[in-house]
Amino acid sequence: MRVTVLALEGAFDTGLAVFLDTLGTANELAALQGVKSPPFDVRLVGVRPQVRTAMGMSVAIEAADTPPRPDWVVVPALNAKQPERLVEALGRDDVREAVGRVRAWHDAGLGIAAACIGTFLLAEAGILDGREATTTWSLAPLFRRRYPKVRLDDTRMIIASGRVVTAGAAMGHLDLALWLVRQASPEMAALVARMLLIDSRPSQAKYIIPDFLAHADPMVERFERWARVNLARGFSLQAAANALAVSPRTLQRRVEAVLGRSPLAFFQDMRVERAQHLISLGYDLEQIAEEIGYAESATLRTLLRRRLGRGVRQLRAELRG
Repeated sequence: MRVTVLALEGAFDTGLAVFLDTLGTANELAALQGVKSPPFDVRLVGVRPQVRTAMGMSVAIEAADTPPRPDWVVVPALNAKQPERLVEALGRDDVREAVGRVRAWHDAGLGIAAACIGTFLLAEAGILDGREATTTWSLAPLFRRRYPKVRLDDTRMIIASGRVVTAGAAMGHLDLALWLVRQASPEMAALVARMLLIDSRPSQAKYIIPDFLAHADPMVERFERWARVNLARGFSLQAAANALAVSPRTLQRRVEAVLGRSPLAFFQDMRVERAQHLISLGYDLEQIAEEIGYAESATLRTLLRRRLGRGVRQLRAELRG
């Protein structure tokens, strides 16, 4: 499989390195198994003669149009974690040129993939319009505002939509690399995962910090504060709207527009976050249920398993390290 990695000035070092290292490990393991040709021919290209990463490291790159034709083009993340910095970076001349090349590669039938903030370049190119996609959960509100035609699901780690693949936050580069290895050989992907201690992470949901997302919008931030105070009382859209002096319909629309989920779903996110914290402190499950507005601990167990995919006993072990 020929993979072209498009590196840009200020690339996120960890994401770029972990992606290359994962494919490199697959090649090394294939050689140990007697495979004569490496399964991955990886080329690092750019739109400028030289690229320096966010940590100031110089990266040896080739011209973006260097042959042969790749099977996949991968766009790693820029190191621009704040919305203002990212918007500024997306306006750079080299980034605009890279966006044009991504669009041309897609139009030529190449597979296009990106992880974390790299997904913004795919959206800028218009190739995510009408598609399901994911991105770094922390910048999902900005993504939704900027690209309303994309069907964003920031809870998922990997979304493949035809020949376009997007991956989630930061270490989503690792998940994306393993996804590519799996396309070549599921057996090799399993071996690489064991060698590099890569756990299965199908979802970003358990990593999302609700109050971090809420700060993206004043009304949503006020709703988040109301929700924290009222966790034990339970959810009421009308009560929340009354407290914020808006209509229930306005609150519903604003929360869904910013967070991509309903007010109730966000309230449930906060319940899960609070429950995880109390579990880590050793609280009894009945106490935790009462703290977050449930009459029975069984309801809490169901919520945690549905949202996190794990039971209370497993969560206690994980959270206590």
